[in-house]
Amino acid sequence: MAYIRVKRGKFKVEINKKGYPRVFKSFLKIKDAKKFAKEVESQMERQVFEDYSGARGITLKEILIKYRDKKTVNKKGIREETSTINFLIKHKISLNSLMRLKSHHIHKLMNELGATRKPSTVKKYVVIISHAWRVARKEWGINLPAENPCDMVTLPKVNDARDRILSKSEYVLLLESCKNSHLNILEDIVVFAYSTGARQGEILRLTQNNIDYEKKLITFLDTKNGQDRTIPAPDNVLKILRKYRFGKKVFNIVARRLRKHFKIACIKVGITDFRFHDLRACFCTNALLNGWSIAEVSTVSGHKDWSQLKRYTRIKPTDLLDKINKVNVVKLSG
Repeated sequence: MAYIRVKRGKFKVEINKKGYPRVFKSFLKIKDAKKFAKEVESQMERQVFEDYSGARGITLKEILIKYRDKKTVNKKGIREETSTINFLIKHKISLNSLMRLKSHHIHKLMNELGATRKPSTVKKYVVIISHAWRVARKEWGINLPAENPCDMVTLPKVNDARDRILSKSEYVLLLESCKNSHLNILEDIVVFAYSTGARQGEILRLTQNNIDYEKKLITFLDTKNGQDRTIPAPDNVLKILRKYRFGKKVFNIVARRLRKHFKIACIKVGITDFRFHDLRACFCTNALLNGWSIAEVSTVSGHKDWSQLKRYTRIKPTDLLDKINKVNVVKLSG
C-alpha cells in the first residue's frame, strides 16, 4: 500500500507490500508522487518490480575502485589496466550514479578519448566500464537493469594488424647496432627473441632453473595464456644462455630499459616502424617459410589456434614466388 505525506514542502512516497523492500521517494509535485506510487504498485502486482534504490546511491567511481582492488590485481596486465581505471576514476563520468549512467555518457567519453587516442585504446576504456558494471550486477549483488549502457554504443573498429618484419639485411644491421649499444646484453636478448618467438615478458622472467641444458629445453612459466610452455632451445640460444649461468634471472633488466635501448639501436641504423614484439612475428613468419607446420609453430610460439597465430604471420606474396612456380608443374613431352 502506498502512503503520501508532505514534509518540508515535498511529497514523500512510502510503499509497503509484503515480499518487497519498502520503497521511498520524494517529489515536488503531488501528481508526480501519485504517478510514481501507481506505477510501482502496478509493477509489484504484476511481480515485475525491481528495486534499484541501492544503485542510485552508488557511483561509477566506487565500482571502478572496487573492481581495480578486487579484480585487476589478479590479472597479468595489472599495470596497464590499473592506469586505465585510474584515468576513469578521475574523469567526470565516474561521478554519475549507476542508475544515471547512460549510453550518451559513454558515447561522449569515446568522442573525447578518440581525439587523442587510437580506436583500440578507446575500446579498452569502454570495455573496462562494461565489465565492471557486469561484475557489480552478477557478483556483488547490486541490483542493476539488465541493459548495460556500454552495450548501447557502437565500439570503434580496430584495425591494429601489422605486417612489419625484418628483412635479412635489416636483421644484420640491427645486430651490429646492438653490439655497439650501451646495454651490453641487448644483442643476446634480440637473438633470443628472433630465434624462439618468445614474448618480452617471458624472456625477462626466465631463470636458469627453467633451462634443461642436457635435453636442450626451455620452459616459460605462467605465460600470457596462463599456461607453462616448453620449447626446444636452438644451439645459438643455448650458447647465449650459458653466458648467463650465474644469477637468478638470465637477463637481469627491466622492460622499460630494454625497450629504450632497443629503440635507440633501431634508430641508429634507420630501422623504422619496428617494435621489440615484432621479433616474435619474425620467428613465426620465418618458421612457416622454412616448412614448419602450423602445429609446430604454435607449439613453440604458444598460440592456441590459427586465428591467433595468423596475426603474427606476415608472409607476403613475394615470399611465395619460388614456391608457386613449383605447384602443378606438368612436363609436356615432344
